[in-house]
Amino acid sequence: MSEGPHSPRLALFHSHMSQFWSGDLGLTLVSVSVVVLIFLIYPFREAGLPGRFFFDLLMVGLMLSGALAIEQRRIVRAAVIAFVIAGAAMLWLSHLYPTRFLQQLSSILSIVTLLLYARIVLLVMFREGPITWSRIQGGVSAYLLLGLAWTSAFQLVEQLHPGSFHFTAAPADVDQLTSKLVYFSFTTLTTVGFGDVLPLSPFARSLAIAEAVVGQLFPAILIGALVAMAMQPRSKL
Repeated sequence: MSEGPHSPRLALFHSHMSQFWSGDLGLTLVSVSVVVLIFLIYPFREAGLPGRFFFDLLMVGLMLSGALAIEQRRIVRAAVIAFVIAGAAMLWLSHLYPTRFLQQLSSILSIVTLLLYARIVLLVMFREGPITWSRIQGGVSAYLLLGLAWTSAFQLVEQLHPGSFHFTAAPADVDQLTSKLVYFSFTTLTTVGFGDVLPLSPFARSLAIAEAVVGQLFPAILIGALVAMAMQPRSKL
């Protein structure tokens, strides 16, 4: 039975995606896009400047190409692609029509999408092969993506129960809220905690504690896993 006229093209496309992600370019682009999003786009948006749409498209493209490149069951790949597309569509829709329901749904889908993105990066990072600089970049990207996923979780809590966080300067809109919670998320992930944004509700505090614990354990586990991978070729000699 024939596999269909498009099967060779799909196989060729999958091969190109695998080569893209197995080299340094894929994880490098992920690292650059996430760093630019956190350190440039979010501050610009808080200041009222546009510029995130291009990076949203870039990150969606990277997510989809990564989902197509890694080896996984078809149903899992289809679910990842569906969540990525739905998350991006809901994010843009909630900006065009900023209703409370759409913003809450956007936050939920953002949490799932960012965690799936971190999973894709980690699966690519821990594929067989030598330890390269791109793998280190993948670990940094996964760490930053976890911080962004917690940002969406904090935002969802604030949307469901306004007043769950105390801000020294209250956010005027959803863009400022997101930017301030990005700041709070990464100060919590790195256990810096300057204190100008404070979790007040029990659930917000629980999320902050969980993020602080993950922020300490993730780098240690990641470094241990990379060292173990680096030692495996030597043990086979």
